[in-house]
Amino acid sequence: MKTLEQILETPLPYSDADLNTMIMSFIDLTTLEGADTKDKVIALCAKAKQHKTAAVCVYPPFAKLAKEQLDGTLIQTACVAGAFPAGQSPIFIKTAEVSYTVEQGADEVDMVISRGTFLEGDYATVGAEIKAIRDACGNATLKVILETGELQTPENIKLASEIAIANINEGDFIKTSTGKVAVNATPEAAFVMLNAIKTEYEKTGKKIGFKPAGGVSNQQEAEVYVKLVYGILGDEWLTPKLFRFGASRLVDALVGAQSTSAY
Repeated sequence: MKTLEQILETPLPYSDADLNTMIMSFIDLTTLEGADTKDKVIALCAKAKQHKTAAVCVYPPFAKLAKEQLDGTLIQTACVAGAFPAGQSPIFIKTAEVSYTVEQGADEVDMVISRGTFLEGDYATVGAEIKAIRDACGNATLKVILETGELQTPENIKLASEIAIANINEGDFIKTSTGKVAVNATPEAAFVMLNAIKTEYEKTGKKIGFKPAGGVSNQQEAEVYVKLVYGILGDEWLTPKLFRFGASRLVDALVGAQSTSAY
């Protein structure tokens, strides 16, 4: 198995322009602020359509609006749900919010695991909650946020990845972070998660997606994760169906990079 350092030192077989376009197509363009408004969501959807991102990610009250704004496009409506970002609610409340979100039109749901429950060692409950939320999603894609910055060790990240993978469907995702804590996506956490995905695929043939989120704000930072996905899982994972970025600033940085490269 290649080390993290070896993967990051290996050049990608893509031009900067192709990489820029590829990364843009992987973005879940996101706004998750308490001050979000309908106008802000409408503007975000227009931006997503202009740049052809993978999805727009919003809070549940905006799911219907986003779905309407994105009608007629391939851009997915994604929502955080299930007591995001803390995960500190009873499971019946989490599943009710997820069900509501899907009913409102969400194609994808981003949930966060109960980190406190995990750190207490109650892994069965963590898995059961993921399974319950997976069931509440119906046909929607589920992305399970591990909040790796709070899991403390690579061993915990590996175990949380395995628990999530065991309780979701092929085509669902594991995701690093909410973007709401001090430490969000890191190459070290991604390395552990991607190897867990690889192990599952080699064992069962089940393909699980990967989404780094939080702090990925320019092409150079995004390229790190493209290298990791390419180096561990191969180019068949370099598709929006299996690889996403959760980002609010990355689109602007990519547009800026395109403009600079034109001169």
